[in-house]
Amino acid sequence: MSDFKIKGHLAMMGANVTWGLMAPIVKLVLASGVIAPLLLVDFRMAGAAVLFWITSIFMPKEHVPLQDILRLFGAGMLGVLFNQGCFIVGVSLTTPSEACLVTTTMPMWVMLLAWLILREPISLKKAGGIVIGASGALILMLGNTLSSDAGAANPPLGDFIILMAQLSYALYLTLYRDFIRKYSLVTLMKWMFLSASIVALPLTSPVIASTNWVNISVTEWFGVAAVVVGATYIAYICIMIGQKNLRPTIVGMYNYVQPVVATSVGIWLGLDRFTLLKGIAVVLIFSGVWLVTVSRSKATDCSLQTE
Repeated sequence: MSDFKIKGHLAMMGANVTWGLMAPIVKLVLASGVIAPLLLVDFRMAGAAVLFWITSIFMPKEHVPLQDILRLFGAGMLGVLFNQGCFIVGVSLTTPSEACLVTTTMPMWVMLLAWLILREPISLKKAGGIVIGASGALILMLGNTLSSDAGAANPPLGDFIILMAQLSYALYLTLYRDFIRKYSLVTLMKWMFLSASIVALPLTSPVIASTNWVNISVTEWFGVAAVVVGATYIAYICIMIGQKNLRPTIVGMYNYVQPVVATSVGIWLGLDRFTLLKGIAVVLIFSGVWLVTVSRSKATDCSLQTE
């Protein structure tokens, strides 16, 4: 195996292991109630914006005209604010494994939206994959097999909110597919995270004002740092490296690492448990995503991973 492929595989594994760990970390950070979900959303978006803007100083300069900045503003709403905001709020209500299982459905929604909005052809295999995977997601959301001791206040609602996060990102990829190819990842991320942070601030300012900052523990601060630096900044860079060095189908297959990591860590920490119904949902979702991934056209291969 060539060095560039090894680098690509290591980058994809690192990103997806980090994202798999993020759901349990988010549950632990939010457990005490001192840090509210919306505050963690603010930390993630503003922290990533700062890191990507600092990184851009050391990167080749890219001129972004005003009209493209405005388009990046809209992209930031779908690709960052709604996607990441819904994900963290959803995780606060469900379990780590269910959260990551729902996120693996992303390729299906991209394929479906490309068919609905862009009128791209969809084969019988792709349609079958969407139906099978969606059935698994529906079983997961409606099953409600978790007891309260699993640390999940409302799994069906949490799963649904996370599904909305995936649909938001899928809509971003569909509407901005050609546009986002114009710029590097760092340029895209610095403007998108900045715009999302600016819009979120007025909405979350009451949460910021009511937070008891002195009661935030060192462990919780470390958890916030892991989400911002590891699961956002470093993970996005790893995805960029992986996409440059590996075929899109291989990149997509690394999605399956996330629920395995999240479930294992969640069970170990007492935040999760595995059930027969969840196992059925896993088989259906993985089968559906696999069918869509292996038959996906090049037109919808752009950046199909996010958390």
